[in-house]
Amino acid sequence: MRIRIVGAGAMGRGIAQWAASAGHTVELCDVRTEAVTAAVDFVRSMLERAVQKGRMSAGDSAAALERLVPLDDPWAPGPEVELVIEAVREDLDTKAEVFGKLEEALPDSTVFATNTSSLSVTRIAASLRDPGRLAGLHFFNPVPLMKIVEVVPGAATRPGIPPALTELVESCGHRAVTVADTPGFLVNHAGRGLVTEALALLEESVADPAGIDRIARDVLGLRMGPFELMDLTGLDVTAAVIDSIWQGFRHEDRLRPSYLTPNRVTAGLHGRKTGQGWFAHGPEAALPAPEPPVTGDADRPVFVAGGEDAAGLRTALAAAGATVESGPQPTDGALVLVPVWGTTVAAAVASLGLPAPRTFGVDPLAPAGRRRVLAVTPAADPAAARDARAVLARAADGGEPWAVSVVRDTAGSVAQRLLASVVSVAASIAERSLAAPADIDLAVTAGLGYPAGPLAWGDRIGAARMLDLQRALHATTGDPRHRPTRWLTERAQLGMPLTEPGTSPAACVQR
Repeated sequence: MRIRIVGAGAMGRGIAQWAASAGHTVELCDVRTEAVTAAVDFVRSMLERAVQKGRMSAGDSAAALERLVPLDDPWAPGPEVELVIEAVREDLDTKAEVFGKLEEALPDSTVFATNTSSLSVTRIAASLRDPGRLAGLHFFNPVPLMKIVEVVPGAATRPGIPPALTELVESCGHRAVTVADTPGFLVNHAGRGLVTEALALLEESVADPAGIDRIARDVLGLRMGPFELMDLTGLDVTAAVIDSIWQGFRHEDRLRPSYLTPNRVTAGLHGRKTGQGWFAHGPEAALPAPEPPVTGDADRPVFVAGGEDAAGLRTALAAAGATVESGPQPTDGALVLVPVWGTTVAAAVASLGLPAPRTFGVDPLAPAGRRRVLAVTPAADPAAARDARAVLARAADGGEPWAVSVVRDTAGSVAQRLLASVVSVAASIAERSLAAPADIDLAVTAGLGYPAGPLAWGDRIGAARMLDLQRALHATTGDPRHRPTRWLTERAQLGMPLTEPGTSPAACVQR
């Protein structure tokens, strides 16, 4: 296939390398000829590096470079061009102008694809005489390494184009997911669950950015915490995406932005690219402060209150040599630990008549690493909290001690709220039929690097238990951002997994 790529910036040159390496002839062009020269040089260096690392033979590298054709004029006639991929700046008028000129220069049979990450594919196509020839083909940076592409049909896109683009993408070694033309498409939309909830936790002073990131990594198993991620991508970019998706979905509570971001963006606290974001960056930046050492009395008796989750914590602490009390009530002076699921420690103190100064919450969510989370209420005795941290840090059989994060009491604690939001946003995408469940999980694991797709992640916990969590969060906080989705509620009630599409009305009338 002969493909013309318009725009020789970071995305355009990445797409060019990907397509040429897969055997296609690629015309690379830009209104700035120096950008094309720089892009070709960059692709050459990437191919040479691939050869040096043994990922490509010298012959294949040379052949790919031969298939890369620098083009002086983006609007040159191209009777053999079958596909155009536009990768110019994110501006509707600019993209419409580009496609308008291409429509004059290229045959009616040439398919047009836009690499937009945030603009409506339908609106871009509306400027064409034939809007049916255009679809979205959203790559992620760096293109050769991020092996996922969103195929986005516009409202007028001809039915045969999305399957043809999917076939092209997958024949070139990437995976393709078909996504509705909605704000944020799929990956950016699904990614809002983590960062919006992390910002809400920070708003409520539950923990600081470093503390939330530690829990995200060590309890949920994320490779990067949400605040690290915002510093990497740039808070200016993240805030704009959060706002545009929230506005695009008509102020959906689940996607609500934080009041914390506008001032930080205005102040230039964008992250790595400005040297300061949620954290300091650069060669002269101070190292992150280490966690405070564990200093409490690990031998202090503990009483674990609660039901099913309490039994597991009792067993784990006893195996580590802690003095775990039995009986209906704690003795005087014993620490009280309460595993909370979607509720608060304060509510447990009130409902069970527990001693507020020495009662603490423990997140029962099974951690991915060696970290437990201790929640303290405003009534907690600091010395008792230090002792509770020491008890939770105990390891069984002389193993590595547990790291213990101390956070402010909140419904569900940190990891539960992050996970509930990730699953909830994904379930909302599935509920609206914006993408198939399998595509949601594939796109999120490939595009965001989560340890599991959000729907599969919810299934690990169990649909019924996730529903209990979200109902408890909603009831405890009164915040509509936590309301359970119909997708989760139905599947919990029917005993179905969250990853199961289920039976549609159409399937019941078609033969």
